[in-house]
Amino acid sequence: MLLSHKHNFLFVHIAKTGGTSVRTALSKYRWGHKYSLPQFVCSKLSQMTGHHIGSKFPRHSKVIAAKEMLPGDYFEQLYKFVFVRNPWDLQVSSFHHIKRERPKVMAGKDDFETFLKWKFDPERPYQYHIDTSIELQTDYLVDLHGNVIVDFIGHYENLQQDFNSVCDKLKLPTIELPHKRKATDRKTYHDYYTDETAELVAKHFKRDIDILGYSFD
Repeated sequence: MLLSHKHNFLFVHIAKTGGTSVRTALSKYRWGHKYSLPQFVCSKLSQMTGHHIGSKFPRHSKVIAAKEMLPGDYFEQLYKFVFVRNPWDLQVSSFHHIKRERPKVMAGKDDFETFLKWKFDPERPYQYHIDTSIELQTDYLVDLHGNVIVDFIGHYENLQQDFNSVCDKLKLPTIELPHKRKATDRKTYHDYYTDETAELVAKHFKRDIDILGYSFD
C-alpha cells in the first residue's frame, strides 16, 4: 500500500498484478509533505531494529486497514485505486514466482498441475506463502460489510492505459511504467490448465470472477 499525503491518493497493492511497476512509478510522491522527515526516520528505525512501529502500511495491506486506521474524513477524501488480474493468469504467475523464489515451499510438487491440486487441497497444512497466494483479490477492495470502497479498479491486462487514467485523475505527469519483474519465459496461461485445474480456480475465485468480470477465455 502506498499513501501520498501531498497528492491525496492511496494505492492498494495486490501481489502479482503489476503493482511493483506502479509502486516504482509513484514512490516519489510519498514525500514532500510536513510529516515526511519523521515518517522517513521512523521507517528506517523500524527496518534497522526489526521492531515494526507502524510508521507506514505494509506493502500488501488491504484497503480496510487504511479505513480502520486513518481518520474517517481523511480516508474518504483519498483517491483509492488498485490493480487486479485474471485469476487463472495470476495463479500461473504465482506458480513461477514460488518456484523461483521459494522452491522449498513446493515440497517437490514442481509441475503446475500437481502443485495447483495440492495448493487447493483443503486438507493441506497452512503455509504462509501458499495461502496468501490464494487470497481473494476482492478482499483487498472491500469494507467489513463486503462493499467495494476503492474508487478505481485497474486491470493488469490494460496496465499502462489504466495507469494513465489514474495519473489523469490525480493530475500527475503521465509516466511510462517500468517493466518490473516482467516474465518472458512462459506460455499463455491457457496452456497450463486442464479442465479439472481450471475448474479449481473457477470455484475458489468465484467472487473475484463475478465482481471483477473475468473469464477463462
